[in-house]
Amino acid sequence: MNLALFDLDHTLIPIDSDHEWGEFLARTGAIDAAAFRKANDEWYAHYQAGTLDPVKYLEFAFGTLSKFPRKQLDDWHVQFMEEVIKPAMVPAAVAVVQKHLDAGDTVAIITATNSFVTEPIAKLFKVHHLIAALPELDAEGNITGRLLGTPTYAEGKVTHTEAWLKTLGKTIADYEQSHFYSDSQNDIPLLSRVTHPVATNPNDKLKAHAVDKGWPILNLFDAQ
Repeated sequence: MNLALFDLDHTLIPIDSDHEWGEFLARTGAIDAAAFRKANDEWYAHYQAGTLDPVKYLEFAFGTLSKFPRKQLDDWHVQFMEEVIKPAMVPAAVAVVQKHLDAGDTVAIITATNSFVTEPIAKLFKVHHLIAALPELDAEGNITGRLLGTPTYAEGKVTHTEAWLKTLGKTIADYEQSHFYSDSQNDIPLLSRVTHPVATNPNDKLKAHAVDKGWPILNLFDAQ
């Protein structure tokens, strides 16, 4: 059995699910559209540049979620999946995940985006293991606005992957082949730990690094 890890945003879907969730909330009128979009775009620019403070960003994201009861958030998320995520799905991305599932590999999505936004997306890809930023919940299941643990970002993805594998009684080294698919230079720490790193729809910084290291480059969105 081999290991297959996937980043999510711009790797399996050609959008940033966290950014699009904010845009969706703005369109529904749930939040002040102008103020939120300004802040959301600034955070997204930091992410693209590799200068994001993940804790501060997640506090911003969870703080927005904490303003609404969980039932309302869940209802909105169903609408978000239908209007935003499902239309963005690309057959080639579904196929590469399915290839690993069919092979019996241990498959996980590991993303810096929080689990509230990404858990239904992982299920859409038929992936049962999701490693994502976790919001603190109150006794009624409402999001409090605080982060549980540490962000699943950059080196944090290595830490969280190792912790998850430990619950399975495994390490990365226990797998004959370990794959990680990602689009971003932020994921170089984890890409460097697996036997088969794949620069997937890579941004310019990761593409240059992949060429230098001789890593394969996979473009899933070219024929979308």
